[in-house]
Amino acid sequence: MASAPPINAVVRAIEVLQALNRQPVSTIDALHRQTGVPKPSLVRLLQTLAAKGLVRHAPQYGAYYLTSLVGTLSCGYHSEPRIVEAAAPVADALTRRIKWPLAVAVFDGDAMVVRYSTIPSSPLSLLHSSINMRLSVVARALGRAYLAFCPPDEQAVILAVVRESRNPEDALAKRPREVAKVLAEVRRRGYAVRDPKVRPVSNTLAVPLHEGERVIGSLGMTWFASVMPPEKAVRQHLGHLKDAAAEIAARLGVLRPAGRP
Repeated sequence: MASAPPINAVVRAIEVLQALNRQPVSTIDALHRQTGVPKPSLVRLLQTLAAKGLVRHAPQYGAYYLTSLVGTLSCGYHSEPRIVEAAAPVADALTRRIKWPLAVAVFDGDAMVVRYSTIPSSPLSLLHSSINMRLSVVARALGRAYLAFCPPDEQAVILAVVRESRNPEDALAKRPREVAKVLAEVRRRGYAVRDPKVRPVSNTLAVPLHEGERVIGSLGMTWFASVMPPEKAVRQHLGHLKDAAAEIAARLGVLRPAGRP
């Protein structure tokens, strides 16, 4: 029996889900470029997927991201969308309270990559966007907060990779004693700040994000350096960041991938 032609609406829905899986947050423009689906059709497809709980709208970006329910399809769901889904509402709520922008970053190869930011919700940001920015693991607060809490073997591998980097911000990795001292201090304190020589116009205070005993990313707040020194930022906002990190960890415990106990 001859096979029936494919149902275009189903084909398009699968293409959109596949495109959403390629990055944590996707705009309509990006999905249109990747799939070729007309924007009005994209909006209708996304609204349908959202109604089924597979996709969530991030209004401040005019963008969409997968939810943990997509794990029921047994494919196309990995840790980064889960982290974004767990962290986004917590970070948004905290920025509404303290006004300063927050960022969530995960490790990728040889750097931290910002996967979620509350810049659109903050009146106190120097940048228009930080999504997908790659940040040094040894000079930036988001990197230090992650690297300091990695298991020793993972930390050693990351530092070996970063030592080959040509990024000037990674130079510290070539000085083992100094970087070990910095990371030990971060671990002792439970937080990290940026190397003051990097973008001195601002600074970032960051804490690790954990799932159980495993560090999976970092959460940071950035502020104008002229407004307050790091010591004041720590006094005023470290508690907020730690509470937010704990809430994100709790939300991750609920958003477990399909098949995981």
